[in-house]
Order: sequence, then structure tokens, then C-alpha cells
Amino acid sequence: STLFPYTTLFRSGRRNGLVLWVVLALLVILCSAAPVLGQSAVKPEDLNPAEDDGSYDSISWLLGASDVPTIDPALATNTSSNQIIQLIFMGLTMQNEETAEVQNAVAIGLEKSEAGADGSIKYTYKIRTDIPWVKYNSETGAVEPVVDCDGNVRFVTARDFEYAIKRSADPATASDYAFIVTDYVAGAADFYSGTEGATKDSVQVKALDDATLEITWVAEFAANNMIAGLWTYNAVPSWVIEGDACTEAAADYWISIENVQTYGPYAAKEWIHDDSFTIVKNPYWPADVESVPQAQIEEIVFRFLDNSAALAEFEAGTLTGMFEIPTAEVDRIKNDPALSEAYSVGEDMCTYYYAFNTNAAFVNDARVRRALSMAIDRQALVDNVTKSGEVPAQWFSRPGLLAAPTLEAYPELGIRYDAEGARELIAAYMEEQGIADPGEIKIELVYNANENEDKIALAIQQMWKEVLGIDALITSQELAVYYKTVRSLETPQVYRLGWCQDYMDAANFLNDAVSSGGSANPTVDGVAGGEPSGGMMWFNEEYETLVNRAQTLEDTAERTKLYADAERILVYEDAALAPIYWYTRSQLCDPAVNRTYSILGGKENFYKWSYK
Repeated sequence: STLFPYTTLFRSGRRNGLVLWVVLALLVILCSAAPVLGQSAVKPEDLNPAEDDGSYDSISWLLGASDVPTIDPALATNTSSNQIIQLIFMGLTMQNEETAEVQNAVAIGLEKSEAGADGSIKYTYKIRTDIPWVKYNSETGAVEPVVDCDGNVRFVTARDFEYAIKRSADPATASDYAFIVTDYVAGAADFYSGTEGATKDSVQVKALDDATLEITWVAEFAANNMIAGLWTYNAVPSWVIEGDACTEAAADYWISIENVQTYGPYAAKEWIHDDSFTIVKNPYWPADVESVPQAQIEEIVFRFLDNSAALAEFEAGTLTGMFEIPTAEVDRIKNDPALSEAYSVGEDMCTYYYAFNTNAAFVNDARVRRALSMAIDRQALVDNVTKSGEVPAQWFSRPGLLAAPTLEAYPELGIRYDAEGARELIAAYMEEQGIADPGEIKIELVYNANENEDKIALAIQQMWKEVLGIDALITSQELAVYYKTVRSLETPQVYRLGWCQDYMDAANFLNDAVSSGGSANPTVDGVAGGEPSGGMMWFNEEYETLVNRAQTLEDTAERTKLYADAERILVYEDAALAPIYWYTRSQLCDPAVNRTYSILGGKENFYKWSYK
């Protein structure tokens, strides 16, 4: 009916009607293209950055003893890298750091399809189209919008997310976190494993237009929407990585401070390797993203220092805060009037553990692994060494996660200190192997260089000596080297790791972390039961069946029972890892800072912080 007047006019006069039709057609084309044309035509001077009120608040924060290994979202695996990534990039969704609630970030809407015959389901995200890519200009000292070859502002689009997700699943990228795409996104596993005929286009992620991203998940799973917000899914700039008409391809060097382009509430300013990483407020981050407000702290300098050196700087007033306290200083800090005011201990959804290379000498026998785990007096360790209220861990998945067992419901589950039982296991092993002296059992424990890790390793080394008569060799490695070592065929017999939730479900621990093909148990093709490429090098078919089944169910109690059965295999029967404690997060922070406290493994949302 709305076309009726124009049809009448056309009939009344051929020439006038033709003109009207042409005008109408042009209007339709222009209106349909308006979002794209309007966006592509934006010049930097047309943007409205956040107003500068003349203040310049800055903080300095301890990020660890070693440099961050990478800030590439596809390659990051550790907390320090992800701390920076979540500030200079941003996901479709994000987690509230205090409640772990999933919230929209770059995404503004989500529609779900009905599940297909194969169980797959499509999530269609509407995303913001007003977030520009930015880069810090060291010459002007300002964060500036990135422009394309025509001088127009580059905005984050659904195509940037599609490119990034497929890049993470590409075996050529060699992402240690590829499993978080290949296990969940339809078609990604075939592409990663090299299935005949599978290509990058097999990965079922598609930008329908600049503002619409479609992800087809293998199955409906409560955590899909959170997984879509993980760093491995963050948009990355294809024109910097691969080059375009006006940009030379930077390839692996796209994350160097000279090349990196980002879009989060902060931008990368300076990276002095082995010393510090500095980020600055991005004034072009939108003011109306409810979950991610514009930053109030203009600059954050992340420092790489040993804990004792960091504490000295904190006490001297040259460091605003630190996420890890020297264990030898905890009692003094608690009893000091000034330091105790700055000190806090909170919940942290992480598990500290020692893993075993189950193919290595001596620890290729489950009795030896179980004996080493049973010989660790976890209560004595948290009481006398770590001293921050950690809870001795009997299994791997942190209580508090959805479907994770709890001590109240499963008090006997898992593994605990049992010196006599440990000795009996070693005695049986020695008799079978014809070993007369436990000193002949050679064990090497390797961990990332950190003075707190030194103390924990020394304590456990002494426990193994006293309980089992085993003289373990302990050594440490710089963080970036260490992470490569423990995911290689040179993985040591025993090695230290921690796992913090990526999403609040036991599946993230028992499926994503330690199942065959997972982060701590990688395989060459990413497939469970495939050729090991490092880590635990462990496969148990019953375990895989349990965790795979648990992930498909909706009933939490039923899932918990299956995960408890899986934990029994993981930490007791096969003893592929030794859970040691469930974390707390002890920190020192200048009381003048108004802040939130994260439960997400030390990743803080600094853009919510300010000075009082």
C-alpha cells in the first residue's frame, strides 16, 4: 500500500514517474548502505574522544617476576599475558570480575537458532560498530585512531572477529589455546587436525555484515556465550598481520610495540622487555558500554620484579600494588599497622598443582606418581609456607565452579597426605623393579622462576626426602621458556602449573585443561587419544568418556557425579597430576585506590579503578 501513490504518479506521466523511480532506488540503496558508508567515511577529526579534564592519574603494578610471553590473543596462555590483553582488546562478552557473571562487551545482542539434527546451534551476535582501532603515537604522545588506505577510521567489525577466530584455529598459527575454538566451534577441529578437504572456510564462523557475527557451536552448552568472549576470540587487525594496499605485513611482529593496534579501554604504550609494560587510557573507547566503563586511571605501568624487590618498592611508595606477596613476609605484613591496611586476601578460582609427564622415567608408573602426591603434606604447606588461607586441594576442579565437587558433598574424594600409604606404594614399585635404594629413583621437578615457587618446591622436595627417601632435583626456568618446555616433548618428569577459570564451569578444568588434547595435555592434532606433543602425555579412555558425557548434560547434580568419578581417575587412580591447593589471592594495594577485587585468577579490571 505504501507504493500506491508512486505507482499512480508513474502512470500519470512516464517521464516524471521514471525520475521518481530512479530517486526512490537511489534512496533505498543509500539507506541500506548508510551504516557502512557512514562508518567508512569517518575521518579521525570527526570522532569525539573522551574529554581531558587535565588530571593524569597513574599506577604501577607488579605483574610477575618475568616478562609477559606475548600479547597476541591467539597465542596467550598465562595470566600475565591475559591481564594486558583484556585491557587493550575486548571480547564479544566479558566476565564481571567480582561475580563471574557473563556480560555483553563489544556485543550488544544475541539470537540463538534451534539446535540442528547434529546438535549444533547458531549464535548470531550484533556488535557495536563505533569502536575504532587505535594506536599510541610515541611522537605526539597521544592515542590516535587507525586509518585505512583512504584516510578513513578503521572500526572494529564482525569481520575482524571472524578473522581472529579462524586464525586461532589455524594450525599454522600454532595456538596453544586452539582447543578452546576447535572443541566448541563447528568445523574447527577438522581444519586444525588437517582432515582431508577441510579449510579455513570449514570453521563455521561468519560475518554476515560489519555488525553481525554468526558462530555455529558444536552443541548447546551453558558456557558458549562466555567462551565467545575469551581472548582467543578477540578481534585482531588482519591488515597489520597480513598487510594490505598501504600496510606492510608484520606477521609475527604485529604485537611489537611499534606495530600493535588495539581497541580496548587502554592502548599499549611501551614495552621494555624484562622490565615493564605500560598501557594508557584509550579516549576513543565508547562511554556507554555498561560493563566496561571508560578508564579513570590514565596510565598503568606493569612491572616485572621478584616479589621481595616489589615489596621493597611498595614500602618505598614507588609501586602502587602487587598481586603476590613474598611468603616469608606474610606474618610481618599482617602485623604491621600500615601494611595490614593495604593487605587483602580474597577468593580466587584457581588450582595450584604439580603435573607429571606420564611417559618419563619412574613417573611412567602410576604408583610412583600417586606416592609422590600422597607424600605432600598440603596442610603443612599452606600453614607454614604460603600462609594466605589457601585450601589443601584433594582434586583439580576448584569448588565453586558449576558442577565441580565440593568438600561437603565429597569429603573422601581425591587424594590426601598419607605418608604410610606413599611408602607402601614406593616399596611395591621398588620390589617389582629390583630397586634396592629409593635414592636410585631420580626425579626432577621444574617450575617457573619465582621466589615463592622456590619455597614451595623446596618444601615439597624435603617432604619427598623425609617420607619416601627420594632426592629430587629442583630447577627453575624463565617464564616464556618454561611454558614452551612444559608443552614440548622435553616436558620434565614433574612440573608446576596453576589453572584459573576461563569460565565458571568444571568443564573448563576437566575438559579444557587436562583431557587429552587440552591445554596441559596437548596432542599433535588436538584430538583426544592422538599423538602426545607435550605436557602430561596422558590418555585414559574412561576419563574421556566421563568428561565428554558430563559436558552434554543439563542436570548439575548428574554432571557433578560424573566429574567426581573423573577426578578419582585423574588424581588418584592414574595420579596424572598432584593437586596441591586451591588459591586465594593475597595482595597489597595503596589504600588510596578505589578498586574492585577479582576472583578470576588475578585478572583485574583496572578500567573500573580510580583514586579516592
